[in-house]
This record gives sequence, structure tokens and C-alpha cells, in this order.
Amino acid sequence: MLEKLIQSRLQSRVREILPEANLATVLVRPCPDLKFGDYQSNALMAIAKERKQNPRKLAEEVVAGLDVSEWCEPVEIAGPGFLNFRAKTEAVTEVLKSASRGDHLFFERTKAPRNIIVDFSSPNVAKPMHVGHIRSTILGDALVRSLRLLGHHVVTDNHIGDWGTQFGKLLIGWKQDLNRTNLEQNPLAEMGRLYKQVNARFEADDGIKTLARQELVNLQQGDPENLKIWREMIDLSLQEFGKVYSRLAIQFDHVLGESFYNSQLKGVAKNLLDLGLAQESEGATVVFFEKSTGWSDPAIILKSDGGANYTTTDLATLEYRLKTWQPAEIVYVTDARQQLHFQQLFHIFRRWHPVAEVSLSHVWFGMILGPDGTPFKTRTGENIELNALLDEAEERALATVTEKNPDLPEKERLEIARVVGIAAVKYSDLLPNRQSDYRFDWDKMLALTGNTAVYLLYAYTRIRSVARKAAEAGAGASVEALQLTLPSELALAKHLLRFGLSIEAMAAEYRPNYLCNYLFELAGLFSQFYENCPVLKAEGSDRSSRLVLCELTGRVLKKGLEILGIETTERM
Repeated sequence: MLEKLIQSRLQSRVREILPEANLATVLVRPCPDLKFGDYQSNALMAIAKERKQNPRKLAEEVVAGLDVSEWCEPVEIAGPGFLNFRAKTEAVTEVLKSASRGDHLFFERTKAPRNIIVDFSSPNVAKPMHVGHIRSTILGDALVRSLRLLGHHVVTDNHIGDWGTQFGKLLIGWKQDLNRTNLEQNPLAEMGRLYKQVNARFEADDGIKTLARQELVNLQQGDPENLKIWREMIDLSLQEFGKVYSRLAIQFDHVLGESFYNSQLKGVAKNLLDLGLAQESEGATVVFFEKSTGWSDPAIILKSDGGANYTTTDLATLEYRLKTWQPAEIVYVTDARQQLHFQQLFHIFRRWHPVAEVSLSHVWFGMILGPDGTPFKTRTGENIELNALLDEAEERALATVTEKNPDLPEKERLEIARVVGIAAVKYSDLLPNRQSDYRFDWDKMLALTGNTAVYLLYAYTRIRSVARKAAEAGAGASVEALQLTLPSELALAKHLLRFGLSIEAMAAEYRPNYLCNYLFELAGLFSQFYENCPVLKAEGSDRSSRLVLCELTGRVLKKGLEILGIETTERM
């Protein structure tokens, strides 16, 4: 793309003047204010500061020998040393022609692909997926899609919670009060009922506590009956999770739960003890932290009863992933409450494997709030089940579709409602800064105006409608006819060129909101173009040229929504 060509030429020029300069910092990015140009670089100011040079003079020296005339108007130096680049209309036109021929879609695959593991979703067995799983599941999937599109090798692992003390209680309920009919009709609801029933008696009945501990010990020791029940719980849970993932069009390469690592836990603890990283304290095996970390409490590796916890399991998981997939990076997508856990986990791991060349990233996110600003729950205070939330999204979308298009066949209305409802839920989750809490608002997320999935889908269907009408009239897009003469045409074309940058920024910083905002701006620019530049009513080369712009905008909208995990529809 143009910015990469300009950047490469700029780096070559800097190398001529300063051979020792770090060219990785010499970047060209979109200009934040288009009145100054299309692209900008502020790299020379930092380079000059390091060398105690005058940044303006360095900029003048660089520009004096910088030839980007095939793509840009004369380079302008602004302020203390900003370089502003304004793309030539002919250069923009040629990039669009290349995209229209199918050479690219305004992005490039990386020349240095990395192996990346993304750990996301991670529901607990025997419990329905609820609203709290939305962000990890949808955000993780979008990040995976962006990384794969750019050419990275991504392994997805759903680290489900399939082990722990809750199974002692579940085993009691299963053996004493299981309703097989209910289990067949709604497995997770029945297991939830059993857990709540036993848990209600747990604190007040020492006999239940003793029995639950014994059932758990029997399971951990491989009791055949308990293992059979436990495996059935997992199988049923995975089937139910699969229904949700299917609705969301999300797949995983691996589903390796906590139990997968059980056999490694004592080995991890022993290794940490042998290396002097862990020590015995009050019967437990713990890792103490240096004062400089600010963490006063140690991390427990093995409890006094010999049981492991999340830190132990996550260390074993890390070691397994390194040996199995040799990743360059491992990304964990969880809520903000787990920040301390992952900070300590990464700290311990770095001391345990100091030479491991792997980047560890915790991509954390804020909470979903209800309209009143409190955590989003049912009126009775329980977590809202994810399936029920998706059902409501589709029902609300169907009501809107039926109101606007009552004559559409029911089957078509239901399909449009499915696409729109799921899209609205996903987009409303991906649009905010992921580290912020956001309010779940049905009216806002299903609105036809504003930065919503519905608005973007409507823009796409409008483009598809133009294409159908053009075909009916015997008109078509002509690459050779492409010309950018009016301001609205040029503005739309230049924004198309920024598609790749938005994907790269999203993948680099794990922030889908960058792509969401890009697509919203694209839809707005297309609307302006459509209002100011007649398409179907135009004639000859003007019509052929504008159909090219329509077609490219539609392709970018579709691909952008696809990266976000959102389907498109031909009609709304």
C-alpha cells in the first residue's frame, strides 16, 4: 500500500544519512488531521533528540534527498520536524485499480509470520455460559481472525474449567437426586439445579461437607464410577457449549481443560522447589516475591492438603504449550479481575524459564454493565445465560425487520434477524475500548443510525442493492474507467487505502475498536459519496467508475465485518 511504499523510501533515505539509526522506528502513519496531508511521520524528531541534533534541520536534510514524487505531492515539513505526505490522485487510483483486479484488498500478509497461541472463552463445566463469557469469547475470536488474516500461525485453545472442588458437590447431587429426563432436555440447567441444591446444604451440614470431600478424593484417585459421571458431565457441557459457539460461528483448535494437566502438577511444584524458586511454608508450597514487585502475599503452588490451584495449573499449561507448539507469543483473553494473577504467573514463569523466548500477553477487558450502571444480571441477581441473551437479540431484530419489511417471507425475515441480532451483540462488545466497562443497551445496539452493526450492515446491503440494480440495467463496473474527480470520490478512495493499517493496529494492540471505528467512518464516507455522486443515474464512464468504488467499498465492509466475526446479509 502507499504508506508502506513511502515508509520504505523514507527508511532508505534515513539510512543514507544515519546508517546506525534504528529504522524500525521510522514509520509512516495516517495523518490525524487530513488538512495537513494523508500520511505523516514524526520519527525524525526522536532520532534528532537522541543525537542532540536540530530536528527541523534533520528533516530538511532528509527531504532534500527523498524522492516520493511517483506517489506524493512535494513533502511538507511541519513544526519541529513532522513530515507530511499528500498522496497524488493518480497513485490512489492505481492502488484501487489493483485491488479491483483482485491483487489485494488494501492489506498485506506479514513477511515474518509468528506462532501465536490465543487462550480465550474458558467456561466452567456443568454451568451454562453466561453474559460474563461474552467478552472473552467474542474478543478472542476477533483477535484470532485478524492475526490469521495477516498471515500468522494461530493456535486457539479453550482452557475450560473441568476440575476442582465443585465436582464433589456435583457428584453428591448426581448420585442422590439426578433427574434423567431433565438432564436430557437441558443438561446444564439440571447440573446447575443439583449444584445449587447441594451447595445450599453445604455450609450447615458437616455430613455433606465430609461426603463432598470424599467424593472429590475418590474422583482424584480414579474411582471408576466417579470418573464415568465426571466424563459425562464434561461431554454434556461441551455439547451445550458447542451450540453457543455454533451460533457465534466460533471454533477452537483445542479444548484442553484444567484436568489435562493434573499429572504434571506435582512435577511443577517439585521443580520449583528444586530450583529454589518455591519453598515450604505452613505445610504449603509457595513462591515468595521480591519486595520490588509490591506483592506481599506469596503465590500458593500446592496447598497444605496437597491440592494445586490455578497458578500451578497455568504454569503446567505454559510449559506444555511451549513444548508442543513452540509459540512466539501466548495471549490470554480474560477480564480485568485476573490482572494480578497473570502478572504473578508471568513473573514466576520468567524466573522458572529465564531463557524461554516467548512473549506473554494478558489482554484484559472491563465489565458489561446494565442500563443502571451495575453489573449486567437478571432481576433476581443471577448471571444472564448467553443463549437466552442471543435469543432475545434475534427476537428484537425480528420485530424490527418485520416492522420495516412485513412482506418478506418469514424464512427470510428469520435469517436476517439471526444475522442482525448476533451482529448487534458482537459489535456492541467490540466497539468500546476493551479496558473500559460498557453499558448493555438494546435500543442503542439495534439502532439503524450511529456506530452500530445494524448501520454497517445496512450500508453493505445498500451497496449490494446498487450492484443488483446495475446488473438488471446491463451496467457494470469497469476498472479502466476508474477516475476520482469529485471530493467525495477521493475521500472514499483514500479511506479504503487505510483498511490494512486498521487491521494491523487492531492485531498489534489487541483492540478491535480500531477496526470498528474504521468501518463506521467508511460507511459514513460511502453515504456522502452516494448522496453527492449519482451512481445508477450516471452515464458512461462515470457510472462504471462509481460502480468500482461501490464494489470495493462493499468488499472492504464485508471483509472488515468478517474479521469481527460478523456475517453479512444481502437484504435487510
